[in-house]
Amino acid sequence: MEIPDNLFSYYAVVFAFTVIITLLLFYNTMLKSVNSKTPKIALYVLVFSIIWIILQSVLSLNGVFYSNTNLLPPRIVLLGILPMLLLFIILFNTKNGKQFIDSLPLFHITLINCVRIPVEIVLYWLFIHQLVPQIMTFEGLNFDILAGISAPIIAYLGFISLKLNRNLLLIWNIISMVLLLNIIILAILSVPSPFQQISFDQPNIAILYFPFSLLPTFIVPVVIFGHLTSIRQLIKK
Repeated sequence: MEIPDNLFSYYAVVFAFTVIITLLLFYNTMLKSVNSKTPKIALYVLVFSIIWIILQSVLSLNGVFYSNTNLLPPRIVLLGILPMLLLFIILFNTKNGKQFIDSLPLFHITLINCVRIPVEIVLYWLFIHQLVPQIMTFEGLNFDILAGISAPIIAYLGFISLKLNRNLLLIWNIISMVLLLNIIILAILSVPSPFQQISFDQPNIAILYFPFSLLPTFIVPVVIFGHLTSIRQLIKK
């Protein structure tokens, strides 16, 4: 698969800034932790995240993800997504991992969801330039932008003015998680791979290339981690 001529444009720049903003918001969340140990390890997590972003960027820039799309599992899944899932399993099933998760402030975790707004705008631009299918945008079947728009409102009402109770916050996180899972499924079914079932006329090729490969390998995992953290803490309370 050749590199599309229209892959690098203003939307690539916007997306790259979105990756940086996601990283900084997550780093700031750790610094605001109620556990004195978490801010101390925040720098290590930041360094690990930067190394991970660089690694995924190098892989996509060297064509690892798009050079052979017939492999099972796809390389972006094997090298970019499965390691993050393994990390989540470790964090949510170990004592130190649970302590780290439970120390993160839900106000700041919720605000991380604001990055879904520029992500959805970029997806729409990618659709216009025939790099993703329409169903992956808010003009199609992707309503994930609603979670991004509502995130600052939920953060304020839930953790500043305290006008939302635990159940409402839990419902919002579950609904937002469902919206995210919806676009993940659409992306999987439309990307060139043995899993592709839809959008053969305009497949989801953008995520196989830099910098958009950082969407499934970094931004989405951070957002999922935020929802799982919020749901865990809210259920415990």
